[in-house]
Amino acid sequence: MLKGIFARQNRSFFGQWWWTVDRWLLLAICLLMGIGTVLCFAGTPFIAKKLGHSSFYLVEKQLLLVIPTFCIMIFISMLPLALLKRLSLLVFCIGFIFLVLTPFFGMEIKGARRWISVLGFSIQPSEFVKPSFVLVSAWILSKGSLVRPYFKELGSHPKTISLFTYLLVILFLVLEPDFGMSFVVTVVWVAQIFLAGLPLFWVVGIGVIGFLGVGAGYVFFPHVTSRIDRFLDPEAGDRYQINRSLEAFTSGGFFGQGPGEGLVKKHLPDAHSDFIFAVAGEEFGLFFCLLIVLIYGFIFFKSVGRAYKQHNLYLLLGIGGLTLQFTFQAIINMSSSLHIIPTKGMTLPFLSYGGSSLVAVGASMGALLNLTRKRRYEDNE
Repeated sequence: MLKGIFARQNRSFFGQWWWTVDRWLLLAICLLMGIGTVLCFAGTPFIAKKLGHSSFYLVEKQLLLVIPTFCIMIFISMLPLALLKRLSLLVFCIGFIFLVLTPFFGMEIKGARRWISVLGFSIQPSEFVKPSFVLVSAWILSKGSLVRPYFKELGSHPKTISLFTYLLVILFLVLEPDFGMSFVVTVVWVAQIFLAGLPLFWVVGIGVIGFLGVGAGYVFFPHVTSRIDRFLDPEAGDRYQINRSLEAFTSGGFFGQGPGEGLVKKHLPDAHSDFIFAVAGEEFGLFFCLLIVLIYGFIFFKSVGRAYKQHNLYLLLGIGGLTLQFTFQAIINMSSSLHIIPTKGMTLPFLSYGGSSLVAVGASMGALLNLTRKRRYEDNE
C-alpha cells in the first residue's frame, strides 16, 4: 500500500506533492526537529523543577506542539502559491495587530514586553510577523499587484510600500524592545530589496543608517550598552551566563558527558532556550555540535541552490528571505553561546524550547518547502 502511495505514477494530491517537494530539505528539517526533541529532554527538567513543576512538565508541553507543528509545516508546503500568498498576508495582519498591542498590554519579562496572553496562551507575535513579513514583502516587491489598487497616492511603487511596511514592523519591535529581532528583520529586508533591483548605493546607505541605529541603541538603551560593554571588556560587568556557557562546551569535550549527565547546564540560566547549544555541547560534545552546524549549512546551501534556479521574482525573494532569516538566526544564537558576538536573547530554530518559536519556524519551513517545490513555468506565476 505504501509503495502505491509513494509511486511516481501516483497522481493524487499527496503523490504530486511528494514528487515535487525537495525531500532532502524535508529530511534535514525533520532531523533538526528530532534533535530539538532530544535537547528538550536534556535542557528542561531542571528548569521545570526550579519553576515548581514536575521534571518533564516543559518536555510534555513542547512535545504536545511537535506533531501539530509538523502537520502545519506539511500543510503549508502543499498549498498552491496563490493560497500561500493570501495565508501569509492574513498571518502578517493578525500578527501585526498583536505586535502593536504587545508593548502596551504584554507581559514584562526581564525589562521587555515581547509576550502577550491570548485565550490563556502566551504568544510572541514577533515570531509570526517575522516570516510572514518576508513573504508579504516578496509579494509586494515582485509585482506590486498587491498594492497598486490601494496606494495610488504613493505612486504604487512596490519598494515604497515595502519600506513603509518595514518601518512599521521595526517601530513596534523597538518599542518592546527587541533589537535582535529588529536586526534580523532588517538584514533580510535589505537583502530582498537588493535582489529586487535596488542599486548597491542605496543598500550601502541603508547599511550606514542601520549602523547608526546600533549606535543609538548603545547610547539610549542600558541593556544594549551592558551587553556590548561586557563583550568588549570582561571587567565591565557580570559575565555569569557566558562563562557558564563556555564552561559547558569545555566540559563536553569531543564526545560529551552523555545524555542527562551534564552538570554545568544546571547553573546556566536560559539553558533550555537561549543557550541550548551549550547544553548540546556539554552532553553530546563537539562532533554533535558540528553535526548541528552542518545541518543548518545544508539547509542554507540547498535552499540557495533552489533560489538560484528560479525565474519568478516572488519565488526568488521568498526563498532567499526565508533561508537567510532561518540561518542568520541560528548563526546569531550559536555565536552568542560561543562568545563570538554579544549575548542576545534569540532562540535556536527548532532546538530551543518555546511554543511560539517552534510553531512559527515550522510554518516558515513549510513555506520554504512550498516555494522550493519543482514547478512547471506556468505554475510559477
